[in-house]
Amino acid sequence: MMKRIFDMVVAMIMLCLLLPVFIVIAILIAWESKGGVFYQQQRIGKGQVPFPILKFRTMSVGSDQKSLITVGDRDQRITRMGYFLRKYKIDEFPQLWNVLKGEMSIVGPRPEVKRYTDLYTPEQQRVLEVRPGMTDYASFDFIDESEILAQSSNPEQTYVEEIMPQKLALNLKYIHDQSFWVDLKIIIKTLLKIIGK
Repeated sequence: MMKRIFDMVVAMIMLCLLLPVFIVIAILIAWESKGGVFYQQQRIGKGQVPFPILKFRTMSVGSDQKSLITVGDRDQRITRMGYFLRKYKIDEFPQLWNVLKGEMSIVGPRPEVKRYTDLYTPEQQRVLEVRPGMTDYASFDFIDESEILAQSSNPEQTYVEEIMPQKLALNLKYIHDQSFWVDLKIIIKTLLKIIGK
């Protein structure tokens, strides 16, 4: 209950404070490329219930039809504005709305698409028993994930066989150690990683 109250308060405050910034970003996205300002994608949430995750659009329209994985920050599908938004994780800020709606938390396992959650082992499926989050241990441990995938001859295989299991192990660790102070530590470390970029 305390975690939900914290999520709602933080989400409401941040949405109010960032509204002017969101408006500027929306104008720049619309000015640079055709298509909507926001991008929605079905992710699997708590209890394996799908929900539409919200992001600022960082790619040309229809790019997700080619691949669900972004390979390198210079992926040709990414717009110039999109590169900036992704580098500083600003494209994720609209998920504050998902938090307000109760679909996500500020901190929790990052939600995946069904294509990947279908591959989870019974143990790994435990991460679907909690509300997914905007940030988690893996968010800063794999902050350069797209660059790692860019070095692979088979990015999809590398993600599924190497990166995803490591992320899930971190998520299970979070579930085991979950507390207000752990959440606060993850938030601070995420912000420091972003600022460091």
